[in-house]
Amino acid sequence: MSERIGLFGGTFDPPHLAHLIMAEEAKNALDLDEVWFIPVHTPPHKQRENMISGEERLALVEAAIKDNPGFRTSSVELERGGASYTIDTVRYFRQQAPETDFFFLIGGDMADQMDKWKDIEELRGLVEFIFVNRPGYNAHKPSWLKQVEAPTMHVSSSMIRRRLRDGETVRYIVPDNVLKEIERKKLYGQK
Repeated sequence: MSERIGLFGGTFDPPHLAHLIMAEEAKNALDLDEVWFIPVHTPPHKQRENMISGEERLALVEAAIKDNPGFRTSSVELERGGASYTIDTVRYFRQQAPETDFFFLIGGDMADQMDKWKDIEELRGLVEFIFVNRPGYNAHKPSWLKQVEAPTMHVSSSMIRRRLRDGETVRYIVPDNVLKEIERKKLYGQK
C-alpha cells in the first residue's frame, strides 16, 4: 500500500491552533501517514509587507508541530525561492516519491481562488485537493474539492499579528512553543 501524505502550504505567519486542528482532522479523516507543513517563500495570492523571514516562519512551524510525530516540515519552497506555486511543489514531490498518494489541504479562504491557481488542471491530476472550511468564509468551492469537517475557530494569522503589535495576549491561540519563540526573538512588534 502506498504512503498517504497531506501537503499543507501557507505563509504560517505565525502558525496557530486552527492550522494544527485543520491538519490533524484531515490526517485522521483521510487516514494520512503524515502531514507536511510547507511555508511559502513568496505567496502568489497574498501580497503583504513586513512578513517575517522564511527561516523564522519555518522555525515557528517546527516549534508548533514538534510534539506531533505525524507532522513534519518541508523547506522546499523556501529553498527554491521566488513565488511559491503549488504546481512546482507538487511536481517536485511527485518526482521524489512517485508511488505516494498526495493530498493538498486548503482552507476556505483559498477555495474561492482555485480558478486562479497556476496550472490548476494539471495540478488536479497530480494531487487530490482537500477543503477544510474556515469561519467567515462562505466558499463557493468547486465540486471536485473533497471536504473534511473540522472544528472551527475564528482565528487568523493577521489577527494574531495585530494582537501582538497591540500588546494583547495570544495565549491559547498559538501553541506555547510558538509563543515562546515569538517572545524570544521579539517577532511581530513584541517588546
